[in-house]
Amino acid sequence: MNELESYFRANTGRLIHKWEHYFEIYDRHFARFRGREVNVLEIGVYQGGSLQMWKHYFGPKARIFGMDINPACSTLAEERIKIYIGDQSDRSFLRTTAQDIGRIDVLIDDGGHEMNQLTTTFEELFPRVDANGVYLAEDLHTCYWPAYGGGFLKPASFIEYSKRLIDQLNAWHAQKKSALHVDDFTRSAHSMHYYDSILAIEKRPISEPSHSQTGEAQLPAFTPPERKRTRSWFRKVGWGG
Repeated sequence: MNELESYFRANTGRLIHKWEHYFEIYDRHFARFRGREVNVLEIGVYQGGSLQMWKHYFGPKARIFGMDINPACSTLAEERIKIYIGDQSDRSFLRTTAQDIGRIDVLIDDGGHEMNQLTTTFEELFPRVDANGVYLAEDLHTCYWPAYGGGFLKPASFIEYSKRLIDQLNAWHAQKKSALHVDDFTRSAHSMHYYDSILAIEKRPISEPSHSQTGEAQLPAFTPPERKRTRSWFRKVGWGG
């Protein structure tokens, strides 16, 4: 049991509602920020308990920001916790909030979970997350629920939207650049981690990948039959054939 889960289990303060398997995932992606001067934004304040949990977990140097459409949530602000009231599907509100916060090191989208909200929030705020930050969207089971605009393989689902980002992560290797080209996501996303109901994207400045070889070859060059049609390419990169 990590410290986040221990806090949750012992909590007698403001209400926190989380799926139990989330705590391991949080700790895996957030632990490196603990004790540092970090700005953490959680979309979806609810009863305010998770904001206090983040405040405890990240430590005394952290600043915690919450965003919610419910005006009553503004009463949950306290030292090192600031609340913004507005609609996460409002692009102007998202931009204004991001400008006010400045650097966002950790972003947790636990908001309305509707498809347009998830997509709009990602498009507006992922570029504003620090170059070495983390973007985490949770409760993505709603991507399979029609009431939230989701559905299995439905094009508007945020899960389907995010699958296309996998291609962008690998765009350096596309041979037809007109079909798949390197973009800002390719240059800023280090990795994408899918879990039950969660997508975590680790950011890091990325340059075009390179490869090299060390040691001495012990076997003669060999090209499997199914690779003969790409023999010239394999010769070019030095992978046999």
